[in-house]
Amino acid sequence: MQDRKLSEFNQFKLGDLLVQTGNLTEGDLHSVLAEQKSSKKRLGEILVEKKLLTERQLAEVLSRQLKIPLISLARYRPMGEALRLIPESVARRLEVVPLAILDNNRLMIAMADPLNILSVDEIRILTGMDVEVGIATPTEIFRDLDKFYQVQGSLDDAMVEVVETSGGAVDLDREGKTASADDAPVVKLVNSIMEQAVREMASDIHIEPFEKVTRVRYRVDGSLFDAIDFPRKLHPAVSSRIKIMANIDISEKRRPQDGRIMIKALNRNIDLRVSTLPTIYGEKVVLRLLDQTNAMVGLEKLGLDQEDRDVVDQIIAAPYGIILVTGPTGSGKSTTLYSVLERLSKPEVNIITVEDPVEYTMTGINQIQVNEKAGLSFSEALRSILRQDPDKIMVGEIRDMDTAQLAVRAALTGHLVLSTLHTNDAPSASIRLGEMGIAPFLVSSSLLAVIAQRLIRKLCDNCKQEYTLPDTIAEDVTLPKGTKAFRPVGCDSCRGTGYRGRSGIYEIMRIDEGIQNLILEGVPAHRIQQEAVKGGMRTLRESGLRKVRDGVTSLEEVLQVTLN
Repeated sequence: MQDRKLSEFNQFKLGDLLVQTGNLTEGDLHSVLAEQKSSKKRLGEILVEKKLLTERQLAEVLSRQLKIPLISLARYRPMGEALRLIPESVARRLEVVPLAILDNNRLMIAMADPLNILSVDEIRILTGMDVEVGIATPTEIFRDLDKFYQVQGSLDDAMVEVVETSGGAVDLDREGKTASADDAPVVKLVNSIMEQAVREMASDIHIEPFEKVTRVRYRVDGSLFDAIDFPRKLHPAVSSRIKIMANIDISEKRRPQDGRIMIKALNRNIDLRVSTLPTIYGEKVVLRLLDQTNAMVGLEKLGLDQEDRDVVDQIIAAPYGIILVTGPTGSGKSTTLYSVLERLSKPEVNIITVEDPVEYTMTGINQIQVNEKAGLSFSEALRSILRQDPDKIMVGEIRDMDTAQLAVRAALTGHLVLSTLHTNDAPSASIRLGEMGIAPFLVSSSLLAVIAQRLIRKLCDNCKQEYTLPDTIAEDVTLPKGTKAFRPVGCDSCRGTGYRGRSGIYEIMRIDEGIQNLILEGVPAHRIQQEAVKGGMRTLRESGLRKVRDGVTSLEEVLQVTLN
C-alpha cells in the first residue's frame, strides 16, 4: 500500500510540490533546476546547500505530503534483527537505517530520500520482506549509522563468544587477567559503549541489569535516554570487564565498590569514575565521564553575567574566611570551585585541595585524594594541610562536624577556605553549619559568602522559537506584560529535544553585618533570605528568569529547576 502511494507521488515533481506548498518561489525553483542540470546533484541537496530550505524543512514537507512518519533517530533504538538484515555498506550507499521488523513480514526503514523507488525495491529483494518507509534527514542518518552498526556488531560478537565459550552461561567466577583475555568481543562492546558516550557528550553511563535484558542509558545535558539493550546473560562479562579496567575486585559482588578508568577516545583524554551497586538482578554500574580536555572550568564559561562575575571576584579577593558553594548533586559545584581556583592560582600563592575524588587536575595546585581505606579522611587531610603553610584551601565537601570545625578554624587563622555543602539555597547554608554543631558566633565571623547554583538546559540556537508570554503567565512569574521568550522546538542538532548544552544560574549571598546579626540570633532561613534580597541578592528563580529574557533557556526549564 505504501509502495503504491510512493510510486503515485513520484509522478509529481518535488520542485512543483515545494512551490505549491509555499516553501519555494518559482524564481528560486528555476534557478535551482538550472544548477541541477549542470551539477547532476539531487534537487533537495541543492536546496539545502543554497540554504533555501533546511534538511528538516524538506523532510517535514515530504512527510506531510506522502503521509509517512518523520522519524527522529536520536529518539529511536533500531532492533538488532533489523540491522542484521541490511549490511552497513548497503545502508550507507542507499542512505537508509533499518529500524524494526513489523508484523506480516514487514521491515520498517528510515530513508533520506523516500521517493527513491529503486532503493526501496533493492531492500525488498535483499531482505525478502515488504518495506515500510519513514523519513529522516541525511545528516541524522550518516551521524547515526556508525553508532548503530558499531554497537550492534560488538554486541553480536560478544553474544557469539559467550555461547561458544560457556554454552550460553557466563562463568561468574573468573578472576583477574583470565576474564580479560577470554572476552575480546566483550572488550569491544564495552569500548563501543564508552566511545559512543564520548561522542554523545554524555556526563554519565548507566548499565542496569533487569530480569531479561541489561539496559544502557546515557545522561546528556542532565537528561537520561536509552542507548541499547543487550541480553542479561552478557551482563556479568560486561561488568567484570569494567571492574578489571577500574582495578576493582571482580570477585566481590555483594557490596558497592568504586574505581577509576583513564581512556583516550576521539583524541580526548577522558577520566571515568566507576561505581558498582548490587541489585537483585546483578551489579548496576554507573560511570561518570570527566573530559579533561573539554572542562567548562573558568568563571567566564560558567554562565555568570558580568555583574555576578564582579561580585565573585570581590569575594575571592578576601585574604581569609569561608566561601561555600551549595546545590544538589550534579549542579556544577565542583566546576565552580575549580574556576575560582584557576583565578586564584599564582606563583606566589600556595593552594592545596583535598577532594574525593579529584575530578580535574590543575597545574600549580597541590591536590590530595581522600583515601578512607588508608585512614585519609577529609578531616585528617585537612589537619595535615594546615601544617603545609597554605594560603588558600579547597575542601571538596563539608560532610561532618569534624571537617566543619577544622574549616572554620582554618578560616579564623588567616586562610581562605573554599568548599561545598548540600543545601537547597544560599540562606540555608548557615543553618546547616549550625546543625553540624558549629556555634553561631563562629559561623557569622568566618563565613564570607554562599553561592547556590543549579544547571539549566540551554535552548538550541538552531531551532528555538520566539513567542510572547501570555499576560497571566508573565504576571505569575513577575515578568512585564509583553515579555518575549523562546520555546524549544527540536531538530537534528539537538537530538530533537530543543536543548543543547547547559548553563548555570546563581544565587550569591554576601555575609554583611545585617546577615551576621541574624545568624547570631539563630533566625530561620527565610528571614536571612529576606535580608539578603534587601541587600541586592538575586534568587535562583530571578537569575533563571534573566536567562529566559535573554533567550538562553525556556521558562518551563527555569520553573522546573527552581522554587519561588
